[in-house]
Amino acid sequence: MTGWVALLRGVNVGGNNKLPMERLKAIGEAAGFANVRTYIASGNLVFASDESEDAIREKLDRLIEEEAGKKLGVIVRSAAEMAEVAKCNPFADQPGNRVVAIFADGTLSLDGVRNRQTERLELGARAIYVHYPDGQADTKLVIPTAKDGTGRNMNTVAKLAEMAKAAGG
Repeated sequence: MTGWVALLRGVNVGGNNKLPMERLKAIGEAAGFANVRTYIASGNLVFASDESEDAIREKLDRLIEEEAGKKLGVIVRSAAEMAEVAKCNPFADQPGNRVVAIFADGTLSLDGVRNRQTERLELGARAIYVHYPDGQADTKLVIPTAKDGTGRNMNTVAKLAEMAKAAGG
């Protein structure tokens, strides 16, 4: 079995789109996934499955919409891909909580980036890396190609990669 990570978009952030992690875990189990776990209350599901990325995403999209009453958006990555994102961090010399990998499906680009101040950006294979030297709280940075994506700081990316590898056996 392959270890996988599902990243939900906008869950439990600012009081919107509340989905308790025990419910998310139950959704993963109902989907037939193995070794299901969650990590922190921001919509991270780790599990093992023999299904394809697309099949997993479609199944989770449907089940989460049934539970939440609306589409939240799910990004799915394999354990190996999460490890690769962590390994390829172009800002590895910076604190992990100040560097974010923004995950989105489709073609990513840095075209149209607006309101950049001190932030530095690099394009990865299926993630955009952003270094926020002053933190994210007051940033006005807009990355149009990432509007349907979701970000995780590099500390979280590394932990999810480790957990997904263990889940896959």
